[in-house]
Amino acid sequence: MRLLTYNVHRCVGMDRRLDVERIVAVIAEHEPDIVCLQELDVGRARTGGVDQAQVIADGLAMSVRFNAAMRIETEEYGDAILTRWPERLMKAGALPTIRGIPGLEPRGAVWIRAEVDGVELNILNTHLGLVPREQRLQAAALMGREWLGHAECKGPTLLAGDFNATSITRPYQTIVRHLEDAQRQIGQRPSVKTFPSGFPAIRIDHVFVTPDIRVTGVRAPFSPLSRMASDHLPLVVDFEIQIVS
Repeated sequence: MRLLTYNVHRCVGMDRRLDVERIVAVIAEHEPDIVCLQELDVGRARTGGVDQAQVIADGLAMSVRFNAAMRIETEEYGDAILTRWPERLMKAGALPTIRGIPGLEPRGAVWIRAEVDGVELNILNTHLGLVPREQRLQAAALMGREWLGHAECKGPTLLAGDFNATSITRPYQTIVRHLEDAQRQIGQRPSVKTFPSGFPAIRIDHVFVTPDIRVTGVRAPFSPLSRMASDHLPLVVDFEIQIVS
């Protein structure tokens, strides 16, 4: 099975060109079963009023669940999970923020449960803020009883997204006390980095898993198309679900 997580930068590439179909092409090349997307515009004037989440889902023949982290009248901006498996929405909502700091964007998360060959799989997608104190609050919330600690969030679980935090930060450490970093589970060396797309030097896009998920591969496609389509590269994680009898 394959998950792809991707900050698509509202489908505006490094050439400053808005091109939703280019994002579809980058994703489709890797034939993922699950796609976690961050920085999507839905109905926003700046990107032509398009529902980017739905257009990408239609292009991949997947279902989509979108969470609007930010709403401005009828315009929305946020994150989505796409999959080809039967699924249901478990939760979509806001993460905590810090008041009084100008310029902070609202942040959120979305959680679905997919059915894979009779096994239920939890998938969560998020995009954390830029301020360390804000990130710490958001990571703690994700590990708390509204999300990963929820009574219904049991069994195989994946948490993916743009965390804006490297592996030496406190938000990352909060998460790995509960989940395994996909790259560390397989001893990935050197680590796979995704930002910036033209010269990836920083690891801020992550996938975390429960122990009943065995990661079999991690990569960040570095084709000319993926280097141009967004300011992040997609992160691709192959995995298997371990059935415990």
